[in-house]
Amino acid sequence: MPNSKNVEMLAKVKESLDNSKGVFFIDYRGLTVKETQELRRKLTAAGAHMKVYKNNIVKIALEQAEMPVADVAGTVAYVFYENDPVAAAKVIKEESKALKKIEWLGAIADGQSLSADEAKAYAELPSRDELMAQLVYVIASPLSGIAQVCAGPARGLATVLDAIADQKNAA
Repeated sequence: MPNSKNVEMLAKVKESLDNSKGVFFIDYRGLTVKETQELRRKLTAAGAHMKVYKNNIVKIALEQAEMPVADVAGTVAYVFYENDPVAAAKVIKEESKALKKIEWLGAIADGQSLSADEAKAYAELPSRDELMAQLVYVIASPLSGIAQVCAGPARGLATVLDAIADQKNAA
């Protein structure tokens, strides 16, 4: 019969998987309590949360959720993201550069298992806000061009009338 603590942990892992769109696996070995708390706080601000579960229980939960099973071992923290994987990945990348103690182990995103390098690549992508700004720029550029073309004849007429007024005032 399974241990009741393990059954509870399995339920928590399932809940975290159900409430998230994916998960990053990181090795957090060597982080102090203060550094871990700061990492958790930054991840929470980015719409993600970091949990430490037993690896075997996570594997069971992934199997039951019909998700790819990650082959991870050792001290693994699971970073579950709710919406934007890029925001969570950027936080992990910044903290790994600052602390030099965090290592990428992999991820599960869009229903597929990713290697450490593929998971790291998410941190290089533009964030959702940056993509929205780029989209607005791309959409607005032709519109501003059209507005300038449409205003051209009126501007030309105003320039001619101004020149005629200056010519009459000079005479």
